[in-house]
Amino acid sequence: MPCALSGHVHPYSVRNRNPSGNTHSCFAQGMVQQAVPPAFKEPSPEQAVGVPRPGPVSQAQRLPDTEHRDPQGPEITSVCSNRVSWLDSFQTAQKERPFLYTSGFPVLNRSLSPGFHTPAIKSTYSVKIQVKSPIPHRKLSLVSHQVCWLTPEQTAGKQKPYMYTQGQAVLNRSFFPGFDTPSVKSTYSATIKVPEGFTAVMSATTWEKQEKDNTFTFKMSQPIPSYLIALAVGDIVSAEVGPRSHVWAEPCLIEAAKKEYDGVIEEFLAVGEKLFGPYVWDRYDVLFMPPSFPFGGMENPCITFVTPCLLAGDRSLVDVIIHEISHSWFGNLVTNANWGEFWLNEGFTMYAQRRISTIVYGAAYTCLEAATGRALLRQHMDNTGEDHPLNKLRVKIEPGVDPDDTYNETPYEKGYCFVSYLAHLVGDQSKFDAFLQAYVNQFKFQSIMADEALEFFLEYFPELKKKGVATIPGFEFDRWLNTPGWPPYLPDLSPGETLMKPAEGLAELWAASSLNMEAIKAVDISAWKTYQLVFFLDKILQKSPLPDGTVAKLSETYPKISRAQNAELRLRWCQIVLKNNHEPEFGKVKEFLHSQGKQKYTLPLYRAMWSGSESARALAVETFSATASKLHVNVRNYVKKILASEPVGT
Repeated sequence: MPCALSGHVHPYSVRNRNPSGNTHSCFAQGMVQQAVPPAFKEPSPEQAVGVPRPGPVSQAQRLPDTEHRDPQGPEITSVCSNRVSWLDSFQTAQKERPFLYTSGFPVLNRSLSPGFHTPAIKSTYSVKIQVKSPIPHRKLSLVSHQVCWLTPEQTAGKQKPYMYTQGQAVLNRSFFPGFDTPSVKSTYSATIKVPEGFTAVMSATTWEKQEKDNTFTFKMSQPIPSYLIALAVGDIVSAEVGPRSHVWAEPCLIEAAKKEYDGVIEEFLAVGEKLFGPYVWDRYDVLFMPPSFPFGGMENPCITFVTPCLLAGDRSLVDVIIHEISHSWFGNLVTNANWGEFWLNEGFTMYAQRRISTIVYGAAYTCLEAATGRALLRQHMDNTGEDHPLNKLRVKIEPGVDPDDTYNETPYEKGYCFVSYLAHLVGDQSKFDAFLQAYVNQFKFQSIMADEALEFFLEYFPELKKKGVATIPGFEFDRWLNTPGWPPYLPDLSPGETLMKPAEGLAELWAASSLNMEAIKAVDISAWKTYQLVFFLDKILQKSPLPDGTVAKLSETYPKISRAQNAELRLRWCQIVLKNNHEPEFGKVKEFLHSQGKQKYTLPLYRAMWSGSESARALAVETFSATASKLHVNVRNYVKKILASEPVGT
């Protein structure tokens, strides 16, 4: 897929300084140019998380695996980086074969080989190069952690290739040269030329298309960190769903996307603006990615990238988008200055999401959703041990460590608990809402540290500062940030009990050795929303395996669940089927795994199959053999590891 890209990035701030003076630009073919902010100086070790530096090669910098170069993949004019250059045949003198070369000066070979990348050390070396097959002529399918080139088979329409970028946390350094750290924000513009029949979209406030040569020009007028610059190219169309919103998708999905989200997004945006202040990004669009997209969503400003699993057909998952909308204020507008402070992005966003949800759906439903999140945090800490260093809010990320490797539930749910604790200290919801709006206004378009956020909180509420709330024994702000373990304070979720108790009671009835169908049928679940059904199914899964015949009766009684298109319900039903070795419905597991490649859904099911019966393990092998080519390379490799492990009980 030829894709010529050029442009420039305008410097705005480095740790909240406005640079002035001359700039020096750098350029790499097929990349965005980024101007060097004159005020930039080498960050301190505390600020340097995510900045390229000598050390072990990270996953984001590794040489692309030639095993994933599919001759049926999209055409690439050139793939260039600062380390390894892959040239197409037309870029060579003879015009017959592609060409690869490396340039190691000054410290770029860290992405080619591990070692001491300093001129102070000299050594001999030996190397073995194996070319498994000739590199296909102008048909390279490159899948990496940062720029993903999908074959037609990996898309929904199965007709055309597709490409997209994923910048968070420090992956956009492989997309364009620049300061790949959240502490630096800048505006940018880009020009993208794509083949006829393809459309380009970017996380930009304005864009135009030149019909004569299928060139798209984009401009982001607001300063953003590099990880939020995103590009997608494919057979993409759009439909209007609100006064400032469009949905984008492949043609075969666009009607479903429009039906699902028409009129929905504007309601969420309006509530967010009322709570947190103006929405500054002009438009809020949603791009429904191909089924192989491994993530739930990425909050790229102006256009959120999301999994097509959100298209349940009955709007039962539309509220999931509230989290990405909330990032418009917390994360995109006010940003963590380094990835060790990730909770500033996600903890505040979880709180904002649940404030919007409370207004739209009510306190009971929001508390039920929060209880699900708390259960995930409990499961994570049980698996890792509460004292694990990643169970702190302020995480120390050593040089050379990929911040993505520190990802877990803690910054989300423990971060939410800390923000809820601050609200508890204030004791008045309207006053805390006003604080959040002032916080956004104070730090908008800036990158901050936790100390700055908490200092502003204490200055905004001087009476609390005078009381010494930052040092209350057992609840010290320093303990929240720097001590691993369970949150010292848990917000009250009792309003959710009106929804939890019926679900718990119904699960108890189904787990009994003898089913009381009269009592079961007396519980009407027709009005239950997604999270109440999820809560019920989680309880059933915890009580599994159930007595013989119970799962079949459960399936027959609740076709709303067993035949659901809602991905959250499908995941849990498949887990119940596998935990109970209910072979008559193994086909639903296969069907679900064929329909999508989201990591959150795919890996738990392969783990469940591989730890199950012999027939379940056979199903895992069969399904992976049929779907491997459709999966993102990361998910594919994770599944390979699962299937290569020793099955439980053997």
